[in-house]
Amino acid sequence: MRRLLLTLLVALGLPAAAQDSERPAVLVADDLFITRDRELVAQGNVEAFQGTTRIRASAIRYNDETGALVIEGPIVLNDGDGTVILADAAELDQGLQNGLLRGARMVLNQQVQMAAVQIDRVEGRYSQLYKTAVTSCKTCNDGELPLWQIRARRVVHDTEAQQLYFDDATFHIRSVPVFYLPRLRLPDPTLDRADGFLAPSIRTTSLLGTGLKLPYFITLGESRDLTLTPYLSSSTRTLEFRYRQAFTNGDIEFDGAYTRDDQLPDETRGYLFGEGSFELERGYKLSFTIEAVSDSSYFTEYGYSDEDRLRSDLTLSRARRDSFVRTSLYNFETLRPGELNSTLPTVVIDGEFERRFFPKAWGGELRFGLEAHSHWRSSDVDVIGRDVSRINGSLKYLRRFTHRSGLVTDAQVGTTFNFFDITQDDTFAQNHSDIAPFAAVGLSYPMARREAGGASQVLTPVVQLGWTDGSRLDIPNEESTRVEFDQGNILSLSRFPRPDRRERGTTAAVAVNWSRFDPNGWDTYVAVGQVFRSISDPAFTDTSGLSGVRSDVLLAGQIKNNAGLSLTARTLVDSDFDISKAELRGGWSFGKTTVEGTYVWLEADTEEDRTEAISEVSIDGSYDINKQWSASADVRYDVQNSTAATAGLGLTYNNECVSVDLSVRRRYTSSTSVEPSTDIGFNIGLRGFSASNGTERYERSCGK
Repeated sequence: MRRLLLTLLVALGLPAAAQDSERPAVLVADDLFITRDRELVAQGNVEAFQGTTRIRASAIRYNDETGALVIEGPIVLNDGDGTVILADAAELDQGLQNGLLRGARMVLNQQVQMAAVQIDRVEGRYSQLYKTAVTSCKTCNDGELPLWQIRARRVVHDTEAQQLYFDDATFHIRSVPVFYLPRLRLPDPTLDRADGFLAPSIRTTSLLGTGLKLPYFITLGESRDLTLTPYLSSSTRTLEFRYRQAFTNGDIEFDGAYTRDDQLPDETRGYLFGEGSFELERGYKLSFTIEAVSDSSYFTEYGYSDEDRLRSDLTLSRARRDSFVRTSLYNFETLRPGELNSTLPTVVIDGEFERRFFPKAWGGELRFGLEAHSHWRSSDVDVIGRDVSRINGSLKYLRRFTHRSGLVTDAQVGTTFNFFDITQDDTFAQNHSDIAPFAAVGLSYPMARREAGGASQVLTPVVQLGWTDGSRLDIPNEESTRVEFDQGNILSLSRFPRPDRRERGTTAAVAVNWSRFDPNGWDTYVAVGQVFRSISDPAFTDTSGLSGVRSDVLLAGQIKNNAGLSLTARTLVDSDFDISKAELRGGWSFGKTTVEGTYVWLEADTEEDRTEAISEVSIDGSYDINKQWSASADVRYDVQNSTAATAGLGLTYNNECVSVDLSVRRRYTSSTSVEPSTDIGFNIGLRGFSASNGTERYERSCGK
């Protein structure tokens, strides 16, 4: 047997203008001959091509007069757009665009398959399937029915509109009919966006009862869409929405909900979240965030967010190699019990500018920075309605020297200038200003050692001496009320988070960093540090670790290995070996199990509005039972009060044709506005009728 290649340079009966755009048919076969009736017969491993259409069969008969193709199976027809048709026999026209296929099965994008007694192809665009069974479940030749299928009298596949139209459709789970629809339209798997319903979900809570969410997706052109989700239960009538729009230079998204319920029957409730960013000319970026809610208990009852302080902002910024500029407008709203928005800074204007210069004459770096800030309270009451504005600037010169011995010297010198304006507080003068020069020199000596097994160690002792002149201004502490002492600021001249406070006098910082990197196993990092100062700073609280002339000892470390274990810890220990703060984070992935956890300890500190100690542990994990089933759990436990804060369980089932998600969550804590509640969620989705399933696709094997 030999392979023959015949190019059918036939005009195919088309007008001359169309012939230029149509490709000729190409036929490849083991045997090729012409009968007396001028019928071209190809037999044995036959393959035919027409544009992007490809067909394989055992035999093809081509009639030169009618242009008809009679094809003997088994037949495999590939349209080149992800559609594959399997058939026992077929009769097609010369362009493979129109005709009839018997005993056919159509597979769309390797996801949805449709088995039919007969398929009619019309104009290469439409495929009409009669007595059809549609499913995305893998079917085997063992006679077992798929988990679900849609049976219909007729199904029309429109390849141009990427839609499936069903007549007299019945949805079956195994062999049991569940519901009937006289007309049904679904997108085919190749369609990215189309109007229609999305997968529904069921939510049950102890506060709102059992409700159904049925989202509907609406396309508003190529760059916009809207999703509306009615949420109905015995206690609520809610309409959720999401609007998205893409622009040539950015995008926006808004999420929200409108609610009337039995919790507050005489009030309209809801929330709105929005965000967007735009790339502007000359490297500028404009971004915004909107966060608003009707009342403090809405998020807790409906589960839309865990935020207890909302922030809306508008920011314009630009970052370059040697400069940075930003200006922002913020609006804050608190949802915490006991806090009043009228006595908190709710409107904030903040801006900063920084420029770096690299003078060639004397080397090093010259850095100039400027920051402006204002915040207002809506209250007009003296003291508690205090408003503050400030301007802070700095000019400093930095230089690094690396000596032949390996010693590294970092030096800096400069000055800061500060202006403050305080209103609505008779206990402080309105205007304040000062200039504070500073200087610092740091020495570090990195030492490295390589082990025989390929691991390497680096030990770096560091010492820094710093000095800042002047006395602190008599102004209220508005912004630096929470101080964190960690390895990131141990060498800073001021460890206050904002420039309304600055450390004064002479300071010394001592630290040792050690790390070990093993390409075959464990990686370890340890840091130890302490700060000494000539005078104590009363602005540092007892639990900050920086009060007194000698700070607490900072201990920080990290351990991780190639087996999936990771631990990160940080703590502050005073001279009596008492711990004021401690944090431990870790994760471990082994086999089918993943566990992550966090432990936090904070000592009581009234100056930080913490009347009692905080000791809390959070653990969450997941376990892959098999390729289809997975389970998850999480808990947040208040060790100090021996009570659970939240707990949750989840169970997920996924295969190639269905996804099921069941979750149960319990919130134990309560406040004056919110009671403890239990939330049960159930989601089920049919795979295949979308461009992407969103998760890894599992395909089972026949016989397993």
